[in-house]
Order: sequence, then C-alpha cells, then structure tokens
Amino acid sequence: MASHIVGYPRMGPKRELKFALESFWDGKTTAEDLKKVSADLRSDIWKQMSAAGIKYIPSNTFAYYDQVLDTTAMLGAVPPRYGWNSGEIGFDVYFSMARGNASVPAMEMTKCHYIVPELGPEVKFSYASHKAVNEYKEAKALGVETVPVLVGPVSYLLLSKLAKGVDKEVIAELKGAGATWIQFDEPLFVMDLEGHKLQAFSGAYAELESTLSGLNVLVETYFADVPAEAYKTLTSLKGVTAFGFDLIRGTKTIDLIKSGFPKDKYLFAGVVDGRNIWANDLAASLITLQSLEGVVGKDKLVVSTSCSLLHTAVDLVNETKLDSEIKSWLAFAAQKVVEVDALAKALAGQTNQSFFSANAEALSSRRSSPRVTNQSVQKAAADLKGSDHRRATEVTARLDAQQKKLNLPILPTTTIGSFPQTVELRRVRREYKAKKISEEDYVKAIKEEIKKVVDIQEDLDIDVLVHGEPERNDMVEYFGEQLSGFAFTANGWVQSYGSRCVKPPIIYGDVSRPKPMTVFWSSTAQSMTKRPMKGMLTGPVTILNWSFVRNDQPRHETCYQIALAIKDEVEDLEKGGIGVIQIDEAALREGLPLRKAEHSFYLDWAVHSFRITNCGVQDSTQIHTHMCYSHFNDIIHSIIDMDADVITIENSRSDEKLLSVFREGVKYGAGIGPGVYDIHSPRIPSTDEIADRVNKMLAVLEQNILWVNPDCGLKTRKYTEVKPALKNMVDAAKLIRSQLASAK
Repeated sequence: MASHIVGYPRMGPKRELKFALESFWDGKTTAEDLKKVSADLRSDIWKQMSAAGIKYIPSNTFAYYDQVLDTTAMLGAVPPRYGWNSGEIGFDVYFSMARGNASVPAMEMTKCHYIVPELGPEVKFSYASHKAVNEYKEAKALGVETVPVLVGPVSYLLLSKLAKGVDKEVIAELKGAGATWIQFDEPLFVMDLEGHKLQAFSGAYAELESTLSGLNVLVETYFADVPAEAYKTLTSLKGVTAFGFDLIRGTKTIDLIKSGFPKDKYLFAGVVDGRNIWANDLAASLITLQSLEGVVGKDKLVVSTSCSLLHTAVDLVNETKLDSEIKSWLAFAAQKVVEVDALAKALAGQTNQSFFSANAEALSSRRSSPRVTNQSVQKAAADLKGSDHRRATEVTARLDAQQKKLNLPILPTTTIGSFPQTVELRRVRREYKAKKISEEDYVKAIKEEIKKVVDIQEDLDIDVLVHGEPERNDMVEYFGEQLSGFAFTANGWVQSYGSRCVKPPIIYGDVSRPKPMTVFWSSTAQSMTKRPMKGMLTGPVTILNWSFVRNDQPRHETCYQIALAIKDEVEDLEKGGIGVIQIDEAALREGLPLRKAEHSFYLDWAVHSFRITNCGVQDSTQIHTHMCYSHFNDIIHSIIDMDADVITIENSRSDEKLLSVFREGVKYGAGIGPGVYDIHSPRIPSTDEIADRVNKMLAVLEQNILWVNPDCGLKTRKYTEVKPALKNMVDAAKLIRSQLASAK
C-alpha cells in the first residue's frame, strides 16, 4: 500500500532558512551561502521521508518566498518594471518582485501570503527558471525518487490578475530528467467556479495531454470539499492518472468518490490533517480508508496528507519543555509523515499495534482531561446568545464625543502598532525569559524602549501614538501566553511569508483571562506623553485564525470564549485611562471560507466576536481595528457591521483596490485609514507619493473621517527606513491639510 506527502515545511526545524534569507538580504552572506543552507534543508527533508517509508515524496515544494512566485519565475512572467528581459531569473529579480527595492515597489501580496502574478499583454512567457528540474535532479543524485510539484496551470492563471497561456517546456525537461510522476496543485477546484472556468481546466489539460504522455500525473486539491460539478470536471481531465483530495476539510467529497470514481485511476486520500497539529485518529482514518478501498481497489489507493504540511510545525522532537500530556496529543510534520506510513502499512495488513494503541490512549487522555473544560467559561459563552452586543450609540455620535475629548486635526496621523524589533531588544526579552536578567532590569529596559518610541513619534509630530510593543514577541503568542487554555512550543515555527515565521499558540482547552495583560505597559506609555496613546490588543478572530485551534468543538465557540477574555482587557484599559484602544483583526478576511455558501455564517460569528470585545465601553472611548492583505471589497458590509470607530486597512500594495468600493457608492461613516505606504518593502516613499495617495482617498472619502497611516506594523523594518518614511507620511498629511485650508 503506497503513501504520499503533498508538501513539507521549508523553513527548517530551527528556522535555518529564515536566518539564511535575512543574512543574505542584509548583505552579510553570499548567494552561494543561501543556496548551501537551502540544499542541506532539502536533502534532510527528502532523506527523512525516504527513511519513513513514503513512496511518493514531493520535490519543488521548497521556495525562497512562495510557490506561486516560483511559478512566475519559471514562466518568465516578470512585470516590465523589474527590468528583466531574458535568461535565468536570479535572486535580484526574484526578491525585487517579492519585496520591492529602492526604486520599484513589490508585487501585490494577498491574504493567503502569495505574490499575485501580473499577467498583462506586455508579459511574454519564457522558460526562465529551471528550479523544478534542478531540484528533481538534486534529489535523484541523493538516491531519492521524487514527484515534482508544480502549481497547476489553471489555478495559477485564475490566481493572476489577467490570464494568458502557459509554457510546456518544464514538463518536457522533467520527463527528460527521468521523472515518472508529476503533481499539479489545483486548489481552485474547491472554489465556486463558473462553467467557463471549469471548461478552462478541461481545455488546459487536453492541450497538455500529449506533453504529459508517458508521465503519471497527479492533480491535487485541498482545503475544502470539491463541488459536484467540479468533481465531474476534475475526474474527467485528459492525461491525468491520479486525483488527490482533502478528506479532513472535504468530508463530503467522500460521498462523491463513493458515488463514482473513474476506473483504473489512483485515489490519493488525504486523511492526515496538514493544517493542524493534533494527532490523527488512526482507527477512524483506517475505517475511512477501508471504505474507499472497496471503491477504488487496494492497488489504486494511496494514503496521503490532506494538504502540504507547510502549515504545521516541523518536528515535535524539538519540544523538550512542552507538557508531556499535551505533547502526547500532538503530531507535527515529522510525526504526520510517520502517521501516513503507519496507515498505509495497516491498510496492507501490517498494523503496528503498539503505535495504534499509543495513539488510542493519547486520544482518550485528551477527551477525558479536566484541563480541557472550564464550566464557568462554557456558561459565560452560552449566555452570549440573545444579544448582538452592539454599542448603544451610533458611530457618528460617538465620533463627536471622541473628538471633543481627543481634539485631533483633520487627517490625523498614526501608526498601526509595532515599531522595529532591534537585536538588542530581542536580546533583552530572550535573557529575561531565560532568567539571565532580573524582572527589574527587564522592566527598566522595556520602559526605556517605550520612551524612545514615544519621543520619535512626538518629534515626527504624529497625532495618535503607540508604545511600539517592545515587550511582545508576536501579536498572537503574546496574548496566548497570558490566557488559560493555551500551550506553547519552543520551536513550533510556521512560515507566514518570505522569511517571516510565527509560532502559533496551541488552543487545547477553554479560554479565559486570569489577569490584565497589557494595562501596565499601555498606562506607562500614556504617562510619557500628553498625546493620545493607543492601547494595543489582538482581536479574538485573529487569535483564533493564527493559532492551532482545538478540533473537539466548533471554532466559533472557541472564538466567543476569546472575545470574552479580550472584553475584560478592553474594559480594564479604559479604567486605566486609555482613551483609544485598537483591537486588531488582521486575519478576519484570512479566515473566510473558500465556498460562498459558508461566508455568511463565518462573518456573522466573526463580526459578532469583535463587537463583544468592546460593547461595554463609553462613547468617548475610541475603538480602532486593523486589517491586512487586501481583497476586502466583497466583505465591506461586514466590516461596516463591526461598528468600530476607526478602521485602518491595508491598501497601498493592492493597487488601492479598497478605494474602488467607495467609488461604487458604499457609504462609510466611521473613521478609516487606508494604508498610504507598503511596510513590507524597504523602499521609502516620498512625501509627494504619499500626498498623491491621500488625494486619491479624498476623492471618495470625506476629509473628516480619513486617517493617514502605514499599511501595517513596523516590526520587521529598520529605524533607518521607518523614520524617513514616517516623516514623509506626516509631511504629506500636513501638506494636504494646508491645501484644504487654503481652498476654504
């Protein structure tokens, strides 16, 4: 019985790729140094899967930034502004597309953290990166036969801004190199696709059929059920040998398979969860596999992961300090590889009884553990029913009350929250956590950092200040560490985008707040200035979406519990003298289900969770929220329904798509700050460039509701970039204020 892994984490067990990338970007190491680290990581991954007994091992799932950008490079689909004309695409062009450079902005990054292709008529396709073939050969030289993975031709085009043909040369070269299998990732098959888009899939694979001849072709889907019409199209594709399905988040697909699966085709059954870290229920998965075996036949069934393991942490063996009981409930990527192999062998009649028994014991322990359930939290969440938790006063009246208190100018300036996290600052936090410095020394150092950030903002004449979050390691982990029901890892890193990694908390039980989490630091910062100081919180939906969430109760129930905990913190901040409180919901859009039929339910409970957090504050307390990663136009009415006083929202990197919704007549009465510059790029925008953006905003938004702010937090930038960019931002706001005053 065969086994398969869709993909694997690329950052390394100790974030080796992250550090190699950042060292290269800083000019401290060479391209060859970066390539050496990357080759070592790939070698370790392939050898690990081979040793575990996996038959179909993926290659070309490694990326220096993301796999969609890799495909853009492979096809030579480089926008003209990057100055590339021909030849193999190198790091300079590749990273300029991803991050921008001193003179050219980066390409758009979407909420799913991929770089959006720009395929206009001026883009000419050519085979410009041989990475897929090179990595296949690299694995083969190590004695490991792999399945090269490519982003499927139609998914790539539908993810792009404008679709246009695709090259076949890479397939021919892979065949020439000896590849016998190839995997096309076509995740868009789970979306609500119109008939002409489904026809595009049929047409694309019919066109590729002769090129694919002689290869076994796997088309992989994931993240949701495949709709019935899409299933028919998918299983009828020309030249395809096998179909892979996510049977964790696509349980309805099982019924489609049982009602009809093409004869003599392989089924790659994704029964091991690639998006969460809980141990598989091996007995239940085996039952599912046995039921599918009767449909497709023993020799055509392959045990697989539900999607790439890229979304999980790397290896549980590195967690030497994690609570032993909780640890027994978990499986990271390395453990999931073992689970896949164990299920494949069990299906072939070679069950590892001790492994299955240990698994059953761990699942039983989790179900019965008293640390999972808190009856008072369950009751408080249940009592939420029957109210929509809206603030009693309309937003326009609240804004009037807030203006009397805050006395802000038109086009008030602010930042999103975080300031640069320097090497010295990280050292202080690390040494405090390791008990190498005293709490007194730690508090002193953090206060000094806050004072520095406050002084910088006052010198720049920013209107509403932030304390810079020097005490925080991560916007989710920081709060999770102070809430009950959360567990934490030492090395459970997951790639967010590029070199940015996060260490998601693990929500294993009911959530509550034992004591205030941010009041001391926010009050300390407010005491250093007469200007308004924002209290900075992460919202319940973002904490949920950026954590590994318990799978033994509905997600919305866990979210309501988190909302109640954040509500307690909001009210304590208000009592502590903080008059502006920002509750970030950076990941609200990110959690939107792929299928439209599921949007309404998600948005209802997500927006309700946000309103719960601030329903009890006074009218004069200004509630802000922040969102990242564009594509908000389809949920703008839900954003309005959040009833925040001010929303700051990513805008500049997405070609100002957000503004189009206001041009189309959507009325927005609360404060709004579409980002005026992209913080993901080292590029420093000019005053005139920012002023031009603000004027575009004023064409569709009233001046009395418009705020001026960057796209996102400044944590990943350097002070040499932050100070001039913020100066130009403030100067642009003052310039526009002067022009508006003169026009009266």
